Amino acid sequence: MKISELSRRSGVPTATIKYYLREGLLPPGRATAATQAEYGEAHVRRLRLIRALIGVRGLSVSAAKDVLEAVSEVEGDTHTLLGVVFGVWPSGAGHEVSVPDPDHSEAGELLATMGWPVTGYNPARQVINQTLETLRSLGMDYDWRSLLPYARLAEKTAALDLDQLQESADPLEKAERAVLLTFLLEPALLALRRLAQEAESNTRYGGAAAEEGGVG
Repeated sequence: MKISELSRRSGVPTATIKYYLREGLLPPGRATAATQAEYGEAHVRRLRLIRALIGVRGLSVSAAKDVLEAVSEVEGDTHTLLGVVFGVWPSGAGHEVSVPDPDHSEAGELLATMGWPVTGYNPARQVINQTLETLRSLGMDYDWRSLLPYARLAEKTAALDLDQLQESADPLEKAERAVLLTFLLEPALLALRRLAQEAESNTRYGGAAAEEGGVG
């Protein structure tokens, strides 16, 4: 296909495609003339992944290029590929990533209790530690054990996420779906929590409030 068709299929403007070609994010097509080239399905999939990394995950062009290079290096290793595109591993870590030494922080205790083998690179560890510290500073009696019921729910959510990735055999398509399902679904998952909270509140307290209003 020509670059105009590539643009239509991928949803990326022609000028942007040319920019990605110059920056090395997209491999060149097969030259058919001095100023023309033919592109294939692999270019479409790669452009969609680039769009997901930059437009959805919010990476810079340079950072997206690093991730794309890492994805190319670990195409046969789905676990490493997902670690890179999720942003929980450095893009150049590859097979050198390992579970850290015993972590006695609250996040570490939680992970150990859940039996989750998670690398030390994952920034979510620090988020958990800082959140728990903040809650206690505001007077709440809250520690890592309080998160265990939520962790069990998160474990089921993660299984649902990865089940949806099994539909894709192509590494680039799998990486794109991973980015979209992770970063675009997060606001919807938070919204579901808010909806469920209102529904649960209505179930527990809504009837009593209605009765009190009727008595008045």
